[in-house]
Amino acid sequence: MNLVAFSGSLRSASLNTGVVRTVAELGPALGVTTTVYPDLGRLPYFDQDRESSGPPVEVLEFRALLAGADAVLISSPEYAHGTSGVLKNALEWVVGGGELVDKPLAVVTASPSMTGGDRAQAWLSETLAVMGARVIPESLPIPLASAKIKDGRVTDPVTLDALRGVVEALRKSAAETGTVPWT
Repeated sequence: MNLVAFSGSLRSASLNTGVVRTVAELGPALGVTTTVYPDLGRLPYFDQDRESSGPPVEVLEFRALLAGADAVLISSPEYAHGTSGVLKNALEWVVGGGELVDKPLAVVTASPSMTGGDRAQAWLSETLAVMGARVIPESLPIPLASAKIKDGRVTDPVTLDALRGVVEALRKSAAETGTVPWT
């Protein structure tokens, strides 16, 4: 399975970027090739006029990456009970392209709070469902993430098992579309 994963945070020491790195490292043992999109900050601010006249090359590359994926994993911080502006901007560029329509997608939210970013997860899940993505129920909030993610990697064994479960659920969901064999 070809999985595309990205973080909704630009911060170099982001907990959510640590989640994405960990997912990429878990992939081979699960039969998954993970492509990490490294920097949502490269995407310009969404502008309907620019999209109509031809999206910028950065947007076309991002869309092509998503279109070629069997599944997508987004790891997002929670800001003011929602997601980051940079992630919202990236999703706005994808709405018109339809790259996420019927695509299996997992939302992970890692937060230092006790709620694990549950409000951002709900917001993102609703937005992605409106966009036509198949958000899997195994999406994962990671509460108290500062204690579970060290040196840019998930180190907590229970959280690692949960992430493996998310990747397996994505693989199963992609197999149901007929594009990826389930073994």
